[in-house]
This record gives sequence, structure tokens and C-alpha cells, in this order.
Amino acid sequence: MKPFRFSGSAATSTYSARSIIEHARKAQGSGYRSLVFHDHLHAPSAPLPLLAAVATAAEQIRIGTYVLNVDLRHPAVLAQELASLDVISGGRLDIGLGGGWHLAEYERIGLSFDSISERTGRLREAIEVMRGCFRDAPLTFAGKHFNIVSHESNPKPIQKPSPPLLIAGGGRRMLSLAAQEADIVGLGPRLPPNTSRPGMDPHSITAEATEEKLGWIRSAAGDRFNHLILDIYPSGGWVCVTNHVKAEVLRRIEAMAERTGISLSVEEVMESPHTFIGSIEGIARKFTEVRDRFGISSFMVGDAVEELAPVVESLAGR
Repeated sequence: MKPFRFSGSAATSTYSARSIIEHARKAQGSGYRSLVFHDHLHAPSAPLPLLAAVATAAEQIRIGTYVLNVDLRHPAVLAQELASLDVISGGRLDIGLGGGWHLAEYERIGLSFDSISERTGRLREAIEVMRGCFRDAPLTFAGKHFNIVSHESNPKPIQKPSPPLLIAGGGRRMLSLAAQEADIVGLGPRLPPNTSRPGMDPHSITAEATEEKLGWIRSAAGDRFNHLILDIYPSGGWVCVTNHVKAEVLRRIEAMAERTGISLSVEEVMESPHTFIGSIEGIARKFTEVRDRFGISSFMVGDAVEELAPVVESLAGR
């Protein structure tokens, strides 16, 4: 059984230097392992400058991307930016990568939203390119998506051979890649069967679907499986601290059905490892139940960093 580790959003409602510093120091004091930020063009901040600010604000907490869309940046450019961030932070960076999923984001900037096979293949090559950039020798790489000749990338990351890698996904292709290449596997939802609807497929966040995903990961990882950290986030709706659990669950079911056309039962939502609704004590129990049942020990709690500080103080590292 791996010890609990918790991460949260590096910024919530405000993005001033003062608020980032205060937020980072509070999270560090509560026992959070890392502060992370997502990568979307509609977000109020780009991830890497924000994480650099966190790294200078607090001297112990780790920083991470959750997750970078490799379709938005050439991997050689990204490798230099991430290595620089690892140096700035004194070796506290976790690299989270994904193959992209937000169709509307691609459409707005005229970027082709390729098949999952193409996006997975591009991510696999991007990982190879980035790792090559982190090595001491010049990189030459010839692939389907990237071609590089005698490229010497600087600086090199402090963490050797590279910062820890998280790959997140919800389908078999992406999770299999994560099982083979990553140090941390992030379990996410799948896109809905009808891609004209936004959001995720609610069936993919159930306990049953999670067991299926773990089977894919175990099969692809082989001997690596026991060394992997399994990570999850509340994609069934952000963490809700409340004593009115059933009312909130019913509200979530209705909202998911309106967005996706798919309804889950109360039991499916309550048992989902992607859903955290309840009192502070109840949510603490849910973290323990998820780890006991699924072996998931790493939790990204989003904006609920301060709300869940008592839970993190009691569970982190245990």
C-alpha cells in the first residue's frame, strides 16, 4: 500500500503574485505534496509562468503540470521550458502530459483534432524527444511526427534522468501508453460516445469502469505495475464538503444527464472514485476506501486546497 499524496490547483480565483504566494505557503504547511495547473487556452493563466511563481514562493512543495497538451507545443521547445522550470524550482517539477481532448479548443485555433490513434502516437514520440533533450548528448530523432537533427538542448533538468512523468487518460490506448512510459498514471474519464456533446462519458467514472481501466494498466505495465503511482481527480464534479450528501448527488446526476444525455444511479455516483461529496470526515473515509479498493494513492483535489487541509494534514504520507 503506497502512502497518500495530495496535490491541488496552484491558483484558484485570483492570480496576483500576492495570492499565489499565500496559497502556495498555506498548501505547503498543510502537507500537500504539490501544486499543479492545467493547460487550456481558455484558462486565466498559462501553466508554466504560474508554476515558476509557485516555485519561488514556497521552497519545499513540488510543482506540476496537470496536464500539458503536447499538440500545443513542439516537444523540443517544451523540453527546454520544463528543464528550465526544474532548475528554477531546485528539482521539484513533475511533468504531466496528455494527448489533448478539448475539441472546441482545437477548432477555435484551427488545429486539427486527429484520431486518438494519431494523438497517442504523437504523444509517444513527444516523450521520446523530450527525454532525448534531457540527456547530455545531442539528439537526432526521425519519427512520423517529429524530425530532429543534432539538437543540443539546454539547460538540463536537475532530476536525473528526468523529472517524474505523469500521463493521464481515460481510454485503453492512452492508459496503456501511461502504463508503459510514465511514473504516475492519471485515471481520467473518456470522452462521450457522442462527441457533439461536451464533457465526459459518465459511465467511464464508475467503480466498474475504474476496475476495467486498472486491468488495462496492469496488462500493459507488466513488471512495472507495482512501481507505478496511480492518480485520480474529481472529474465527477469538484470536491463538495457538505452534510447534505444525497441532495448534492442528485444534483450531480441531473447536471451530468443534461450535459451528456447519460444518467448514473445514486449508488454509481457515490461509489465512483472520481466523486468526493460529504463531511470532512466522510471525504477522508472516501480517500481511504479508494486506496483500499483500487490501489489509488495520489489525489488531485482541484480548487479544494483550503477546504481539505484538515484531511491532508491527517492523511498525507500515511
